[in-house]
Amino acid sequence: MTSAGATNKLEIKRNDIVGRYGVAACDLEPGELILTETAFAYGPKIDSPPVCLGCYAYIDCSNLCSTCGWPVCDVDCEVVPAHKDAECGVFANAKVKFTPVENTYEPCLQYECITPLRVLLATERDKDRWENQVKCMETHTEERKRKEIWNFNTVNIVNFLRGPCKLSRFDEDLIHQVCSILDINSFEARTQSGNMIRCVYPNVAVLSHNCVSNITHSIYTDGWGTPEDYRVYLRAALPLKKGDELFAGYTYSMWPTIVRREYLREGKYFECNCQRCTDPTELGTHMSTLKCTKNLCDNGVILSTNPLDDEAEWKCTHCPNTLKGSTIRKVFKMIQEEIDQVESMPQDSMSIEARESLYRKYRSILHPRNAYFTVLRISLAQMYGKIEGYTMDVLPDVLYERKVELCQQILENINILEPGWSRLRGITMYELHAPIIMLARNLYNNDVIDKSELRAKLMEAIELLRESSQILILEPENSSEGMIGQAAMQAYQQLSANLDDLVENA
Repeated sequence: MTSAGATNKLEIKRNDIVGRYGVAACDLEPGELILTETAFAYGPKIDSPPVCLGCYAYIDCSNLCSTCGWPVCDVDCEVVPAHKDAECGVFANAKVKFTPVENTYEPCLQYECITPLRVLLATERDKDRWENQVKCMETHTEERKRKEIWNFNTVNIVNFLRGPCKLSRFDEDLIHQVCSILDINSFEARTQSGNMIRCVYPNVAVLSHNCVSNITHSIYTDGWGTPEDYRVYLRAALPLKKGDELFAGYTYSMWPTIVRREYLREGKYFECNCQRCTDPTELGTHMSTLKCTKNLCDNGVILSTNPLDDEAEWKCTHCPNTLKGSTIRKVFKMIQEEIDQVESMPQDSMSIEARESLYRKYRSILHPRNAYFTVLRISLAQMYGKIEGYTMDVLPDVLYERKVELCQQILENINILEPGWSRLRGITMYELHAPIIMLARNLYNNDVIDKSELRAKLMEAIELLRESSQILILEPENSSEGMIGQAAMQAYQQLSANLDDLVENA
């Protein structure tokens, strides 16, 4: 059974296995725009601490909206349409005030209702879009009724909106439906303050999940909370043929299989059986692989005997050593908690040393290309050259070499798991170009390489800048990625134009 409709270069189809899904309506080149879409609604994420309801910056709640009495930064934020035309009027009319909290860094239960309320109000404001695009989105209602989230939403959202907020016109089933749509289908967007919110994009949400996606999406914001704010742009990451299915990634691509599948099972209500998930080596990237620690084992590695079964045994490739799936989950959880602690530190010289220490700690346990090493490498590669005491102009050659090694190791996995025009590839290539140039100059000045080798190294840097700028120039100009794209483009143009002089005058 197939039914289709087209949105720009996305064709929506349906089958009995996955329901609605998207395919390319025509041949697509990397970076080519597939569709652009405004959000049906957007607002704070689940477990959000108090944030400004206009710009979503973290605040101390000392300033409240003069109309509704809920937290905002200032008078400019209280008149942002996303707030003023939504919850502000509801809270003001019902005289529902924000209750002060002791710790403004912890999740605030009062915020759980904000985004569902905005979606509910949008069902009235934009009835056609609700009926034709949003209402049909997946909810997994029966599965959710058996989970604690159903009772949580009943108490903190359904009863609150229908009771104190006096919104009895929205029945319980509709509010639960909206909560489910948000939890299962929403996309995260970074605000101008740097915090993350969630947005509902009905057409983009049609795309099926794959742990190796073939599209990218960027979300543009001007911070004014208008209907055009948080518009999403969907692009091809790879060359695609007409009719090719389009896949988004619902999880963080740098997670190991057992973590990704648990997230999808618990949060999205399906089991992923993609090619990456079914391969114990994760397409040769070894993102889940551990080293065998038995004394007499000769370079064996530990792999799952069945990645689609969390309880399956993990076995060494070279000796009889085995581990339980539950043991692997505990190890991964412990390492993730340590990484989270390091990531919460201020970005300074101490945090670099903490990451390197963690890296050394697990060298005897994790495969060199394991996901958690990859996560640490991504942070370190972007910190070397920027942090005080570790800026590019003062790094010794050994740390230039370290940054090159980090970037190259990241790219080994990203080229497989985030192929094509992905942001992370673009950023990593940009980070790689500078230490290559600095090392080449130093090696030439010390008579280690000649001018032809210097030229070859500079050409390598030019190519990295060319591809990096191609990818990142498509990002929003006011985003960190967009600014890197502009810098990469300028560096590419300057280095290309001055290549001969740089080599001749070296």
